[in-house]
Amino acid sequence: MELKTTFMEAANMGKEWKQLKVPALLRNIESRFCYPDIWKFLHFKGIEIYGKNFRLYEEDVNIILPLIAAVLKDENIAEEFSLDLEKGILLAGPVGCGKTSLMNLLRYLLPIDVRHRLQSCREVSFEYSRDGHTAIHRYTKGSFSIKKFDPIVYCFDDLGLENETQHYGNTCSVMSEILLSRYDYFHSFGMLTHVTMNLNSAEIEKKYGLRVRSRMREMFNLVAFPANTPDKRK
Repeated sequence: MELKTTFMEAANMGKEWKQLKVPALLRNIESRFCYPDIWKFLHFKGIEIYGKNFRLYEEDVNIILPLIAAVLKDENIAEEFSLDLEKGILLAGPVGCGKTSLMNLLRYLLPIDVRHRLQSCREVSFEYSRDGHTAIHRYTKGSFSIKKFDPIVYCFDDLGLENETQHYGNTCSVMSEILLSRYDYFHSFGMLTHVTMNLNSAEIEKKYGLRVRSRMREMFNLVAFPANTPDKRK
C-alpha cells in the first residue's frame, strides 16, 4: 500500500481535522511539539493504513503520550513519565490492545532515514531457519547504516510468539541471540531496540533465561497497557 498522507496534508483536511476530539491531557501540554496535532495525525494515518474502523482511544492517552515523547525525544514529557531517552521502548499489553499498530504509526512522526523498522519475531525465526546465522547477523552486527554507520533501530514485534528454530540441525533461540548482541551494541554504539510483547517478567525469564531478562531491564523503558485492556480488533 502506498502511504500518501503527510503531516501537513492531514492538517489540511479541514472539517474532519478540526472536529476530531483530542484528550484534555494533550491540550494542556506545554512543549515544543504540538501534541493535539500529533494525536490527530496518528488518527488519520491509522485510518489510511488500517481502515475506517481505526481510532485512537482516549483511555489510552497515558500509554500513547509517553510513546510519542520517547520517539520524538521530548525531554520534558519523558521526564514526567520517568523515561530514559537513551533506552528503547518495551510496549507490553494483552492481545489486541494495539501494540503493533501504535509502534507502526509512530514511525511516521520521524524522517524516513531514522524511522525504526518493524519486524515480526516469528518472521525473524523463519529467516533463521532459511538463512542460518546470516539472519542473526542482519539484526546485530549488520544493523548499521552503510552511509553514516549509525545503528539501525528495530522494533521486534510480538516477542515470545516465535519458536526455537533449526537450520541444518542447529537449534537456536534466535531472539535471545539477537537481544544479547544488540545489548552489547547498545553499550558500544547506543543501538536502540524496541519490542512489543504480551509476556510478563516471569514468562520472559522462563523463555529466554535470567541473562536476557536482566539485559532487557537495562535496554528498555517499560510502557504497559493495563491487563484488563479489551481486544480492539473488530
